[in-house]
Amino acid sequence: MAEKILIIGACGQIGSELTYKLRSIHGDDNVIASDINYSNLNVVNSGIFEIVDAQDYGSILLCVEKHNINTIYLMAAMLSATGEKYPMKAWDLNMNSLFHVLNLAKAKFISKVFWPSSIAVFGPTTPKDNTPQHTIMEPSTVYGITKQVGERWCEYYHDKYGVDVRSLRYPGIISWKTMPGGGTTDYAVEIYHKAITDGKYESFLSENTELPMMFMDDAIDATVQIMDAPANQIKIRSSYNLAAISFTPKDIADEIQNHIKDFIITYNPDFRQQIADSWPRSIDDSVAQKEWHWSPKFDLKKMSKVMLTELDKKYTAEKNK
Repeated sequence: MAEKILIIGACGQIGSELTYKLRSIHGDDNVIASDINYSNLNVVNSGIFEIVDAQDYGSILLCVEKHNINTIYLMAAMLSATGEKYPMKAWDLNMNSLFHVLNLAKAKFISKVFWPSSIAVFGPTTPKDNTPQHTIMEPSTVYGITKQVGERWCEYYHDKYGVDVRSLRYPGIISWKTMPGGGTTDYAVEIYHKAITDGKYESFLSENTELPMMFMDDAIDATVQIMDAPANQIKIRSSYNLAAISFTPKDIADEIQNHIKDFIITYNPDFRQQIADSWPRSIDDSVAQKEWHWSPKFDLKKMSKVMLTELDKKYTAEKNK
C-alpha cells in the first residue's frame, strides 16, 4: 500500500517546503496538505488541501479517514517569540495537537508520526558549546517547555504503546522561499531580505550572539531521512540533536558584505535577546550522524550565496510585474 501522508501546519515556513519535497517523492495525490486557514495560497493551490484544526481530534481524524492516511507530519506550532506573548495559547496548541496525533497512532488509525522539537528544549544551565544529545534540559521559554514536555510524551508513547514517532531538535531554519513565523532566530532570514531591499538591517540580537542554524534544504533532507530510516536505526524516540552551522549576526553580516559591499548592520537587542542567551551556541549531533547517517550540505558561505541570489531574483521579478 502506498504511503499516504498528512502534513498538519502545511502553510508554515517548514511545513510548506516539506509539502513540496514529499510530493516530489511520493506523488501529489499521496501527500495531503492541511492547515487551519488558507494563509499560503501557493500551498493551497499546489495539490490536495484540507482545512484541519490541529487542536481538534475530530478534525484530524476526519481527514485521516477521508484520505486513508498512515503517516502524519505535525508541523503546526506557536514558536518562541510569539509564544512568550501568548503563553497559554502556545501551550494549548503545541501540546493538544501532539496528544491528538499520538493518540491516533496509539489507536492504530495511523502508523508513523513526525513531530519537530527544537534547540529551545535547552536552557541557561545547559552546556553552551557542542551541547550533547543527553544533557541538562531546563528551558526558560514557553515554547521550550512545550517541546521538552513533548519529547517526554513521544518517548512514553513509543515505550508504552509502540508508537513509531520520530523527532528532530531543529536549530534556527533559514529559507528564501518563505518568511519566518515568530521565532528568535528569525533575524537570520530577515537580514537577507533587508540586504536586498534596503541595504541595511537592524538586528534584534547583539552582534556576538552565536546560535545553531541550518539552511532549509538541509532541514528538509534530515526530516525525510529520519522518516525513511528503518525503525531499528532510530534508537532515540524523544528527539535527535541536529546541527549544521553556528554563527553570529556579525558573521552573517560580514558574509553578506562579501556580496553587497555597502550593506550596513546595526544592533538593537529586544526581548528575544534573553531567549537567545538561554540557548546553546553549537550542537553535537554525532548520535544522529552515527545512527541514521545524517550529514548537512550547506555552510554559511554556500547558504548566503543561494539566499542572496534567489532573493535578488524574487525582488527583481516583483519590480518588473
